[in-house]
Amino acid sequence: MKNTILIAGGTGNLGGKIINALLERGADVRMVVRAGSDAAKWAAFEQRGVQVIPVDMSSVEELTKACAGVSCVVSALQGLHDVIVDAQARLLEAAVAAGVPRFIPSDYATDFTKIPVGANRNFDLRREFHTHLDKAPIAATTIFNGCFAELLAYNIPPLDANNKTIGYWGDDIDWQVDYATMDDTAAYTAAAALDASTPRYLRIASFQISPKELVTLASEITKSPFSLAPMGSLDGLAAYIKSEREAHPESENALYPDWQNAQYMHGMFSVHHDTLDNGRYPDVTFTSAAQFLGAILH
Repeated sequence: MKNTILIAGGTGNLGGKIINALLERGADVRMVVRAGSDAAKWAAFEQRGVQVIPVDMSSVEELTKACAGVSCVVSALQGLHDVIVDAQARLLEAAVAAGVPRFIPSDYATDFTKIPVGANRNFDLRREFHTHLDKAPIAATTIFNGCFAELLAYNIPPLDANNKTIGYWGDDIDWQVDYATMDDTAAYTAAAALDASTPRYLRIASFQISPKELVTLASEITKSPFSLAPMGSLDGLAAYIKSEREAHPESENALYPDWQNAQYMHGMFSVHHDTLDNGRYPDVTFTSAAQFLGAILH
């Protein structure tokens, strides 16, 4: 008998990749979409056999019906308090009411259990949702993937290909940053969704690489010298974040204001995974730093 997995947030980039990975594994997949949303966003999935269920996301009753017979609910929702806390809480309530045994929240990020409260607004929202999740009579598994490796293609301080610099904060050029590609994260999430015995936390990274190692690898790939670009201290970055946030109170309603992006950078250079759970699913092949950088730098 096939496992049935329900996805919320499947029209997003990561959510769509998770659906693809589940289909590759032969799972039955359902996705809930907002009633009245553009059918073009999910028509291709429906053509591949995904059961698409338009629902009122504010209705626990409708969500509960959608969750009937499901073995795991996977959330890939993105947003602020109304989504990460409120909408996920309703989805969680529905999963419990429908007797779903397992729930994977939308926590794909740096391990925020190691980051102080107040250091990252979006992580604090996930932490708030955990107060609901950890009390619910359902098995939950958070997947921490560090930061998405696609960040390295944006020509910003961690890897600025235009200026051939590798930016970093703090004073440790050997600090290992956790990076995971969206494809790898999706493949691992699909495997975890079909695994009935997952622990509360799983920590993965496609690769862990330091600023010093990035300089060497980028230089080798492009056959052109890259250099380290110290961006300042972590305390200085925290002070900048505080100043920018106070100066722009209107940005509290934005998903990724500049100060929030800086909070992510602060987290990347403050905590990392001490151990990885990559080997839990041997059929999930992780992208190496050389493979990923080779693709984006060429």
